[in-house]
Amino acid sequence: MMAGHPVDFPEKPGSLLIKGALTESGPIDICVDEDGFIGAAGPDAGRNFRGEAEYVLDGTGSVALPGLVNTHTHAAMTLLRGYADDMPLQPWLSEKIWPLESHLNGDDVYWGTRLACLEMIRTGTTAFKDMYFFMEDAARAVEAAGLRAVLSYGFIDLGNEQKREQEIRGTERFVRHIKALDNPRIKASVGPHAIYTVSQEGLFWLAEYSKEEGIAIHIHLSETEQEVRDSVKACGMRPPEVLDRCGILTPRTVAAHCCWLDQAECSLLGKRGVSVAYNPVSNMKLAVNRAMPYHWLKEAGVNVSLGTDGCSSNNNLDMFEEMKTGALLQKFYWNSPTLLPASEMLSLATTGGARALRLGSGTITPGNPADLILLDRHAVCNTPLHNITSNVVYSCNGSAVMTVLCQGRVLMMDRYIPGEEEVLQRASAVAEDLVKRAGMR
Repeated sequence: MMAGHPVDFPEKPGSLLIKGALTESGPIDICVDEDGFIGAAGPDAGRNFRGEAEYVLDGTGSVALPGLVNTHTHAAMTLLRGYADDMPLQPWLSEKIWPLESHLNGDDVYWGTRLACLEMIRTGTTAFKDMYFFMEDAARAVEAAGLRAVLSYGFIDLGNEQKREQEIRGTERFVRHIKALDNPRIKASVGPHAIYTVSQEGLFWLAEYSKEEGIAIHIHLSETEQEVRDSVKACGMRPPEVLDRCGILTPRTVAAHCCWLDQAECSLLGKRGVSVAYNPVSNMKLAVNRAMPYHWLKEAGVNVSLGTDGCSSNNNLDMFEEMKTGALLQKFYWNSPTLLPASEMLSLATTGGARALRLGSGTITPGNPADLILLDRHAVCNTPLHNITSNVVYSCNGSAVMTVLCQGRVLMMDRYIPGEEEVLQRASAVAEDLVKRAGMR
């Protein structure tokens, strides 16, 4: 049952004070100014701010964390949740996912993205990096939901010159559209899907265009061993070298998966300033047969962040689940119980993600955007509370989240989200209609 409407739900943006929320360093007050930035944070921060705040939230009984950042997903694939499971990657893509996606329209993507945003809010994610289709409609959904996003038009030319020109025009239109929105929460990125779906000509163009526009790059990299083998066969080079020659490896780049990197390639990504998005649940479900080499990436100074991938290969957007799975996978695969401890994993999901998306430091400190979440201190998963970070990573899931703020605006309070029922109903209806239109059930 959904929580009822809290009497004091802040319907409009405004300055606010969170009083007495628990952190690793003890209870603190968090002061948020009218522009949605943290003005002060500390044990006595609210003492001089209380009279100025338009809203006051009681943080006692809550654990305060920075909002989680999902650095790789395909948000509207919520519509495909549970549609095609337990299949190898390439047959899954070519026989199920791509044929169904060919029937997508803008309305589908809008409601699929609204559903994704609803799920992310409910489970404590305040920002995400997305790559998909009909991205103008995805942007409309993000605006309505109140989240923060870096959106990429999924560029796929399959080596076809005519298709490449279409994708170039589509990318340019999309970037113009996002810039015209002038919404500080929504940024554009170019989105070359992968080296096996984008020609080198396309990669060169995207690298130069992203540089000219000063926008990010979002790409899948070395997800499977087959991808590496095919690259060597076709180009005489492994995928990172191909991307480097094409100018894709930059400090603006987020490379997803990276399971099949060798140590030298991890060093290359470190030298180029690339951020990596770790997607453990998707990688395990699709049996890519190797865990991302976190220890090599860390040694190379690579900024590593965390992502869920899309809901058809996960099948949810719960970053708490992703944190636990990601930590355990590293320990199990690389046979090291001390690898990727809870403190580092929480950093991947907060500071690492903020750095990858260039959103500030991802910490509860003055000057940062007030992207904040409050967890239930008295939830079963937080009882007892010997160590907050350990409970967050190894014990909790998204159901522990009670309140969510993005840029200082309250999106969920005491588990209540305005408009939730309509989103659930409309998303369910368009998902059913999509499958019927495609004639695939």
